[in-house]
Amino acid sequence: MPSPAARPRFTDIFVIRPVLAVVISLALIIGGLQAASSIPVLEFPQIESSSLVISTAYVGAPASVVQGFVTEPIERVASTVPGVDYVDSSTTAGSSTVTVWLKLNEDSTAALAELSSRLSQIRYELPAGAEDPAVTVQRADRSGALFYLDVITGEFPRAAVTDYLERHVTPLMGAIDGVQRALVEPGRNPAMRIWLDPARMAAFDISAGEVQAALVANNVIATIGTTENRLQRLNLIANTTLQTVEDFERLVLRESDGALLYLRDIARVELGEEEGEVSARYSQQDALYLSIWPVPGANEIAIGDDLYEVLEKINATLPDGLRIRIAYDGTLYMRDAIREIFTTLLETIVLVGIVVLALMGSVRTALVPLVAIPISLLGAVAAITLVGFSLNLLTILAIVLSVGLVVDDAIVVVENVSRYMREGKTRIQAALASSRQLLAPIVGMTITLAVVYAPIGFLSGLTGVLFREFAFTLAVAVLISGVVAITLSPIMSAYANPEGGREGR
Repeated sequence: MPSPAARPRFTDIFVIRPVLAVVISLALIIGGLQAASSIPVLEFPQIESSSLVISTAYVGAPASVVQGFVTEPIERVASTVPGVDYVDSSTTAGSSTVTVWLKLNEDSTAALAELSSRLSQIRYELPAGAEDPAVTVQRADRSGALFYLDVITGEFPRAAVTDYLERHVTPLMGAIDGVQRALVEPGRNPAMRIWLDPARMAAFDISAGEVQAALVANNVIATIGTTENRLQRLNLIANTTLQTVEDFERLVLRESDGALLYLRDIARVELGEEEGEVSARYSQQDALYLSIWPVPGANEIAIGDDLYEVLEKINATLPDGLRIRIAYDGTLYMRDAIREIFTTLLETIVLVGIVVLALMGSVRTALVPLVAIPISLLGAVAAITLVGFSLNLLTILAIVLSVGLVVDDAIVVVENVSRYMREGKTRIQAALASSRQLLAPIVGMTITLAVVYAPIGFLSGLTGVLFREFAFTLAVAVLISGVVAITLSPIMSAYANPEGGREGR
């Protein structure tokens, strides 16, 4: 029976045609570099977990009434939606909020459609004065925004600043690649405030309900129609809306025996801002802030870089006294952590190189395993990008750990080629014999290392979601190192070893 080194193998083509081996390695390098420029950069692996928030307003109702007639019916129907993990709620006077937490990797779009359908079926059970429930989808893995920007308002009214930010600032920030939404919080929109005088209302025998009815009846947008001739068409619009403080003050509430009761007779009217349920303070002062929310899976570090550039341009155009500054940057810790891990990766490669060089005794032969390191790591980056993974703390940690594993195959190959060359074989003969003999051991060792780590990725629950990318990244890096050891390492070892396989050169 011929020895393994004598039997032809499919790997012979990589020695006879070394250009093919070089092309495969170059493809891994180019694919890795291209992937590194586009792969999402996150702090941790993306967790596909969402929640549906159902908000219902019931103005004027106490919390007990809202709880019994709004919150409980909505909770009952929300808990029957497929894919729901659990439901919680909060109830205040005039407001109900029900949060529906979905299971991991549950389709939030399908759950939203099903929940909306079931809410419409119980709408008749809710009080007539309650507004229709509004459902929004939120990421359960991100309770806060990526960035919070403090707005220094100076002497400007808060309502005016809110209006300016919503018109001129949030559209620019929302246009940044990867930003899902930019919000003004806690914004205060301009509003006409009417302060009723109970004593005067009693004197004129008028109720708050009558005042509300008069406001609704006299503050409408009416469409009359159009008029046209052969050349043009004109839209007719009735000026039936109230715009200014004077318009509201002159609003007629009642007519009795020719005497008119105006709104100004029983109330004080002023242009102010909406009542808000949320307020914010920064540095012990009332504040407005902008919150920047990323799209799931977006490159958060790239969002931060673009945001700083856009913010610098925006501040240059703001009115005097109005400034926006970064109050919270959620990428700072991420940047520091990733920087530390990349530093550790570089240190690991240097230490492995020193050990390999010291033990092999030759710079030329040490280059073979050292070249295999970047090829394997870049190939791993290309592979994880292809399957939709991100570059995060766990995947980078897997890459760091794989450095010591990917050099094993190359070291075995270079030593085996050197042995055959010391026996008197030529470079090509030594490379052929080594690749034939080591094919099965390399495949076996590579698969063994891969299957040791891969099962971690099949864990269930949150642990499995977090460590899936870690396990598969480590396994893929080892598999690609095996490919490099089979294709490139034999012919590279043949030309890296001195004639006769002598060491120490």
